[in-house]
Amino acid sequence: MTFVSGIRFTINSNETENRNLFIFWSNAEFILYPVIQIQMNYLGFWEKLDKPFFCLAPMSDVTDIAFRQMLAKYGKHRENRNKVVFWTEFVSADGLSDKLGRKKLSHMLEYKEMERPIVAQVFGANPENMKKACQYVASLGFDGIDINMGCPDKSVVSQGAGAGLIKKPQLAREIIKAAHAGIKSAGLSIPVSVKTRIGFNKEEIDTWIPELLKEDISALTIHLRTAKELSLVPAKWEYIIKIKKIIEKSRKEVLLIGNGDVISLQDAEEKVLKYGCDGVMIGRGVFGNPWFFSGKEIGSKEPISLKEKLQILVEHTKLFEKELSKPKHKNFAVMKKHYKAYVNGFDGAKELRIKLMETENAGQVGKIVNDFLSKI
Repeated sequence: MTFVSGIRFTINSNETENRNLFIFWSNAEFILYPVIQIQMNYLGFWEKLDKPFFCLAPMSDVTDIAFRQMLAKYGKHRENRNKVVFWTEFVSADGLSDKLGRKKLSHMLEYKEMERPIVAQVFGANPENMKKACQYVASLGFDGIDINMGCPDKSVVSQGAGAGLIKKPQLAREIIKAAHAGIKSAGLSIPVSVKTRIGFNKEEIDTWIPELLKEDISALTIHLRTAKELSLVPAKWEYIIKIKKIIEKSRKEVLLIGNGDVISLQDAEEKVLKYGCDGVMIGRGVFGNPWFFSGKEIGSKEPISLKEKLQILVEHTKLFEKELSKPKHKNFAVMKKHYKAYVNGFDGAKELRIKLMETENAGQVGKIVNDFLSKI
């Protein structure tokens, strides 16, 4: 007759690591099995998402409240709401650390319930200011806070922020800790995530990513280029496989999001299948395409007509004027960067675009578009 039983115990193998082991024994033998422990980070809303999920990239003067509302209205519906995450434009933690700065930047942190889940992205290199900023941001009701550690803009990097933190991994860790401290001081619990790149001047995945994983982050978004490369070379999606292995080795539950050169929802889905990330972040692919997350696009099985596309342009412009244009927060010229994306690929597009670039308000835009549509 053979019997089998077992117990678990912990061996302190060194000062930083505990190893759990199971001993199984019988009257014939006993065997020692290691138990792999996954360290549970606080995931918050992230753990409720359906996979794969898709994220709107934080883009300055692009992903403002007006454009996000358009994306939510035309692309974020009941059936996919749990698969689409919005990011705000990135906001300076230094600016948010005092009342005067908050008043000036508050429009960048406005959002509507239809946008949820929504993550506020902040950037900065001062831990104390990051703590104050995240305390304030958390109090606004966001579902999560993301720290920008990937922006290559010289004005940001010169502050030691954005991609500049890749050069200072210890400071990057302090910034993450400060974000958590700020959220805690607000009496709240929301997850902290990080968006970064594969390196600064060169690929530094083996040294940079493990440093980030030493802290409590719920999700890690990787723009698959170095800071030096900007967006001038193709994104290196093959690095997702390597980063995924590093996360698995860390034994932490951190969601991995890939970013770079995604042109459609189908393209995003294919990259998930090929490389194994949990989600995909989309930046330039959403320009002029507020229905992106619905999967509808010109040339698809459910194409958007030219008339509908131009009417949406007018609607977007009116919403921008209502929410953001002078004398409130942004110059009307900011809206015009969307026109090149909306107005292309059809007869008369160049001439229409030239006229739209000369407009000063939504009324003028509406008149020009209506005149164009009446002639086709």
